Amino acid sequence: MKKKILALLLMAILAVSVVGCASNETEKTTAEEKTYQYYTAEQVKDAIENGDDITLVDIQVEDEWNAHHIKGAISTKAYPVKTDEERAKVDAVIPQLEGDNPIIVVCPGGKGGAQRTVEHLTESGIKPERLFILENGQGGWPYDELLEK
Repeated sequence: MKKKILALLLMAILAVSVVGCASNETEKTTAEEKTYQYYTAEQVKDAIENGDDITLVDIQVEDEWNAHHIKGAISTKAYPVKTDEERAKVDAVIPQLEGDNPIIVVCPGGKGGAQRTVEHLTESGIKPERLFILENGQGGWPYDELLEK
């Protein structure tokens, strides 16, 4: 009888240990997930119209840039920012990113390419608190009056 109780007690301790490790691993994974800051199209529009000191870094490919881009944006033509060559295109504009003003990355959809650009700029020494992504990217930009075509 004592052996059965001891065996059950050991199994219970083992089960708690396994669950505890699993939940710690989940917490670790969640803590390691990257988070990104965003500007909405309306916030960017307001900043442009108010003359706020912001920098727009557009990573659209050349054809998309030529078809439409936000006035005043810096073109990199670096999308999707996966290769060394594409990252080098982002590197070329880093000298224009000095200061403490917000930098808003514009990509076609506001997702992976913009996230990779933010990560690359952070790795290149740009303060992460300055880096933002245009929510929904150029494809979600509703203000034609602020486009250059």
